[in-house]
Amino acid sequence: MKYTTVIFDLDGTLLNTLEDLTDSVNYALGKFGYPLRTIDEIRQFVGNGVKVLINLAVPNKTSAEDTDKCLKLYRKHYSENMQNKTRPYDGITEMLKSLKEKGIKLAVVSNKYDTAVKALCNDYYKEYIEVAIGESPDVAKKPAPDSVFAALKELGSEKEDALYVGDSDVDVHTAHNAGIKCVGVTWGFRNREILKREGADYIIDKPEELLQYVK
Repeated sequence: MKYTTVIFDLDGTLLNTLEDLTDSVNYALGKFGYPLRTIDEIRQFVGNGVKVLINLAVPNKTSAEDTDKCLKLYRKHYSENMQNKTRPYDGITEMLKSLKEKGIKLAVVSNKYDTAVKALCNDYYKEYIEVAIGESPDVAKKPAPDSVFAALKELGSEKEDALYVGDSDVDVHTAHNAGIKCVGVTWGFRNREILKREGADYIIDKPEELLQYVK
């Protein structure tokens, strides 16, 4: 089967955002006098949206009110600093260019909040990504398939023609909940063992390897 539509996760798949995420989390934690988190801890916390990220980052027994204040501080700081250290992974831009030249429809679906997803896609990949959807009150976040279905609708694609590409267990479950195949990537925030265990249909180690699956 050769596919004509590819939907990507963002963080850990197209962009290495880990340092900026860590810096903004620690900025918010530091303002409250909470212990700071390591980059490896943040690597494990991301993937389920910003609320889960902050809930995991703050100390146990932090009140809901203080957690919400920390979340708001994080979002403000991240919105102003999300491109300080963020970079495309090696080979991503070239891979997207090749897909576009083949006429493949491209989208991003992420659990990062919607304004950040749209801003990052516009700044780094506006020539290639046609649709970018992030977390919002209107659409259930991954692993619910709603955002994938919304992207397919905007692209005018059928799920039978689509692949979902991501770096985490959440991405595998999202793809399968949508009834589409998942390509797991090993250069992101999770390792090959996790992707294999969670049932990724294909696993690739380099961006250019994705080209073998498209028309």
